[in-house]
Amino acid sequence: MTNSLKAMLCVAVSLLVISINNAMASERSDKIIAAGEIRVCIWPDYFAISYRNPRTHQLEGIDIDMAHELASSMGVKLAFVESSFSRLVSNLQNNACDIAMHGIGVRDSRKPFMEFSKPYLASGIYAVGTKDNTAVTRWHDIDREGVIAVVQKGTYMEPVIKRTFQHASVSVVDSFKAREQEVLSGRADVFMTDYPYGKRMTALTQWAVLFAPQAPLAKTFYAYAVPKGEMDWLKEVDDFLVTMKKTNKLYQSAEKNGLSEIVVKD
Repeated sequence: MTNSLKAMLCVAVSLLVISINNAMASERSDKIIAAGEIRVCIWPDYFAISYRNPRTHQLEGIDIDMAHELASSMGVKLAFVESSFSRLVSNLQNNACDIAMHGIGVRDSRKPFMEFSKPYLASGIYAVGTKDNTAVTRWHDIDREGVIAVVQKGTYMEPVIKRTFQHASVSVVDSFKAREQEVLSGRADVFMTDYPYGKRMTALTQWAVLFAPQAPLAKTFYAYAVPKGEMDWLKEVDDFLVTMKKTNKLYQSAEKNGLSEIVVKD
């Protein structure tokens, strides 16, 4: 084969690869690249996940890191859209963002409204108590007569805790802040939460201590969410997560943010 034929063959192969890559690109990513910007929904109160530090006013957490990596991999600017779990469905349906990246629990009730990426974190239920409570110093102490455990109304934790604790009293409150107030005031012994929020309490307060069950309780996988039916875009997001694991960037961010214990390594 002559050098000119080899050169022509290389060009043809390169064009074929480009053509295949273009064909595989989703309509969503095409729009993102055309706009030069990816819009990422976050919940800025999620410690170690997508948290606005009140001292620096800067966003930090594993999903903030991953959002920057995703934008960089696509060669576009990054725009954060402040959201919440209550606005998650509407923001995805109304095209307020291209992807939600704030530790979204994979739950059957959400599946009709969005597509979930492969999980990257997994957390069961933990308890937060106070260091000066000598009656409750470990998880095993909670389910006893006279102990009061607080859980937030409407969360998946509410029915699980009511079913799990046979002896402790379960108090239901309307907000996640009310859980802390009940424990800090002495009206309750512990409140139930997930690992990232439990880490927040131990990191930002002098009084909180985190209790873990011996075996994971109601383990929930966390993933990213994209609009319902956008399977090509979902595949690109999954491929991105695979790359983040292979390059060790996901694990490095998890370690930096104190989440190594709950990162999904498979």
